[in-house]
Formats: sequence, structure tokens, C-alpha cells
Amino acid sequence: MNFLAHLYLSDNNTNVMIGNFIADHVKGKNFSHYHEDIQKGILLHREIDTYTDAHEIVRISKRRLHERYRHYDGVIIDIFYDHYLAKNWKNYSQIPLDVYVDSVYNLLQKNITILPQKTQDMLPYMIEYNWLYNYQFAKGIQEVLSGMNRRTNGKSHMNLATEDLLEHYTIFENDFTTFFEDLRTFSHQKLEELS
Repeated sequence: MNFLAHLYLSDNNTNVMIGNFIADHVKGKNFSHYHEDIQKGILLHREIDTYTDAHEIVRISKRRLHERYRHYDGVIIDIFYDHYLAKNWKNYSQIPLDVYVDSVYNLLQKNITILPQKTQDMLPYMIEYNWLYNYQFAKGIQEVLSGMNRRTNGKSHMNLATEDLLEHYTIFENDFTTFFEDLRTFSHQKLEELS
């Protein structure tokens, strides 16, 4: 899953949200200097990624993609799923998406000094282009995928993946809806285990 889902699955615990958000920029097991709940968020993020990668519906979604993406297919599906979460946000939260996103940006900015350097470097771009809010639009997804393609020097061809999204739009949405129910249950249980 991508940023929005990881944040959402943190059960509105602000420190777990921070940990879940920064986890990709925290390597290995050396994160004991963080607050206990931030550590939980990092561990939760890793559990979510492992569960997602192994889930049959996610594997089916990956197979729907054009073969040109090769090992980037998982990243693309993560972004597609965040699109459907943002688009259908009202089905998952009583807090409007724009309000939720603003609160996340405020939380991260308030805690900027404890974020890993890579996260600090990324955050201004995320806020300026309002990634979390714009995930709900095909144009927003296109911008994210194009940016990721540039970071791979064009090797990933991720800039073309919006074509796949639009071609199989309803099928991908059905995949997401079914999978996300499983993931919500898993994440809730995992967070209780970590507490």
C-alpha cells in the first residue's frame, strides 16, 4: 500500500501514523531511539507490506498490468489502490479527505526534525503538489507515476500505467475493495498485537 493507506491504517494514533509514514526511509532494526508508538508504526508498515505482497488479490491485480513494468508492478498497484481509497474516502472515514490530509501535513511538519532526512526532503513536494488529496484523480495518479518514472530514468515505464488503470478501472476497483477489507482487519489485529 502507498502513503494514504498506511496513514489511514494507523487508527488515528499520531505517533503510529508518523512511524507508518517514515518506515520506507528507516532501514534495518535500528529505530529504538523513536517513541514507542513510532516504533509500532514502523513495524506495522512492514507487516502491511508483507501481507499485501502475499495477498492473492494483489497478485491478481499485478497480473492485470502490462508486462512492460516488470518488478515495478507492485509499486503501481500500491498507487492504484491509494487512488481508490482516496476516491472512495467517504466510505472509510467520516472526516472529509481534505481535512484529513491537512491534518496529516500539519502533523508531519510539526514533527519534521525527527523524520529521516529522505522523508524531510520529500515532504515539501508532497505538500506542494498535495499528493494525498490528488490521489483521487486520474491526473494526480498520472503525476505521481510520471515522477516515479523519472526517478527510474525511464526504465520503469510507470508513466504509462494510467492507461492500464483506465482500461481495467472497475476491475481494479473491485480488487481494491475486496482486498482492503481484508487489510483493515489484518492491520487492526496486528496493531493490537504490537500494543
